[in-house]
Amino acid sequence: MMKVHTPKKGKAKRALEKRAPKLVETGKKTLILQGTKTSGTLNAVLTEIYHLKKGEAVRYTRKNENIRPFESGGETSLEFFSLKTDCSIFVYGTHSKKRPDNLVIGRMYDHHIYDLVEVGVENFKSMESFNYDKKLAPRVGSKPFIAFIGEGFENVDELKHLKEVLLDLLKGEVVENLNLAGLDHAYVCTAISSNRVYLTHCALRLKKSGTVVPRMELVEVGPSMDLVVRRHRLPNEGLRKEAMKTAKDQPKKKIKNVSSDAVQGTIGRIYIPDQKVGDMALPNKAKGVKRERREAKKKEASERASKKQKEESE
Repeated sequence: MMKVHTPKKGKAKRALEKRAPKLVETGKKTLILQGTKTSGTLNAVLTEIYHLKKGEAVRYTRKNENIRPFESGGETSLEFFSLKTDCSIFVYGTHSKKRPDNLVIGRMYDHHIYDLVEVGVENFKSMESFNYDKKLAPRVGSKPFIAFIGEGFENVDELKHLKEVLLDLLKGEVVENLNLAGLDHAYVCTAISSNRVYLTHCALRLKKSGTVVPRMELVEVGPSMDLVVRRHRLPNEGLRKEAMKTAKDQPKKKIKNVSSDAVQGTIGRIYIPDQKVGDMALPNKAKGVKRERREAKKKEASERASKKQKEESE
């Protein structure tokens, strides 16, 4: 039986809280790794995915023989690597005669496998094979447009699932506000058939249109590839409900002395302790004290003057 150690220091507790599942998710880090056998095409695909996700990805180049995501017991190493690197999405590449140039893209929940999509890579073109103006090259860390073209993404279950996974893989950091001038690239996914998707990466070129809104042109900068869906595994219903829980589903914490009314809105009640004015200590230089001292001095001066007059008269 495994022994669970609870953190005793605040720094360790904060580190665990940072890694724990959140109701409002931030950007997801990607773990990129490979099996015992790979091809030159597959290595190039994994390398270019790492470059596209630079700053938000971890790349392992060693061969991993114990990883079999679709088999029971074959996900243990993946879950360990996910916990170690704090990555919630992974891309695993293998090559065999039965499944050449094979990519498995999966998502994690609480560092356990949530769902899986297996695709084959065909007609791959790297970034180096495209000729374009290098000034249009996308900046590292910029937010992309993601376009899904084709009815298959709405009608075919495999492509629906692939769309969800690709969105999580490519969308980058979650932000509230977005500067349109910073949008410089787009991912275009086109459903060619019920199990084939054409994925390409394009740069955005802004041109004059005669109006305030500029005209946009797509310039293909690579990489591009065909993704052929082979297998996929959806999460069970209980795990899906747990992972999809939002802040609205949580019960609101009761706030003391605050109530809401349909007419008056939010009403707050303030409790003020009894003010004992008689026991309050007054400062030494109070205005009333100064006035009393001035009056006493005037009285003493008048008494001295009257005594002198009496003595002189005698």
